[in-house]
Amino acid sequence: MSVCEVNNDRGELRILENLDELRTDLADYIAELSEAAVKERGVFAIALSGGSLIDLMGKLCEAPYNKTVDWGKWYIFWADERVVAKNHSDSNYKLAKDGLLSKVPIVPSHVHSINDSVSAEEAADDYMFVIRQLVKTRMVSVSDISDCPKFDLILLGMGPDGHIASLFPNHSALDEAGEWVTFIIDSPKPPPERITFTLPVINSASNVAMVVTGESKAEAVHLAIDNIGPDCPSLPARLVHPTKGKLVWFLDKPAALKLDGLQFSD
Repeated sequence: MSVCEVNNDRGELRILENLDELRTDLADYIAELSEAAVKERGVFAIALSGGSLIDLMGKLCEAPYNKTVDWGKWYIFWADERVVAKNHSDSNYKLAKDGLLSKVPIVPSHVHSINDSVSAEEAADDYMFVIRQLVKTRMVSVSDISDCPKFDLILLGMGPDGHIASLFPNHSALDEAGEWVTFIIDSPKPPPERITFTLPVINSASNVAMVVTGESKAEAVHLAIDNIGPDCPSLPARLVHPTKGKLVWFLDKPAALKLDGLQFSD
């Protein structure tokens, strides 16, 4: 049960008492969106990212979700990926495979990981081509206000610096508007070479979930959500604003501690 739910112009805030409640609420949310997308379109196109997100999705591997979710209709993508081998410890694919995909009956051909045998630039171009083919067949929807793919759900974490996917503060990748997928070779966090969805793709999604936990993220959560005037540092997370979709923040209490106007009882 959430401590509180708040709706503002930065989306819906779901603040959970602890990580276990957050995991349950997140699993319910994903399962509901999956059911709705499959009913409407016959498929569910979901983009994952790395960090603690896969662990926080872990309840999906348990009852009842492992039996009730229509896993055969899921199409899996990554909002960002490190350009490393798929069996490398830094790989977001490996993280998802070990923590989720190997534990539920996903169709292997529906899992769209990057080409890890080419350069970051080539991997980004290749991934965009793959997505374009799936947009043509409507496995992935297309935005009705741009040519961007319209994923049913993009799941994102956030770093203490406010980065999302592999879009880092003050990085030129934030300004990329002409491509669906871009690459960086100078990530502030290792490994340096990565591919990432661009902001237009993230903001074209039907649903975006920002999943953020821990007191180390509290200041970034405050800067990303609260109305703190024109001098606000330009955090990438603050630029997530789905054009015609819905943004939901899943926060535990420590991550929400610095939000304006919220008080928690001990």
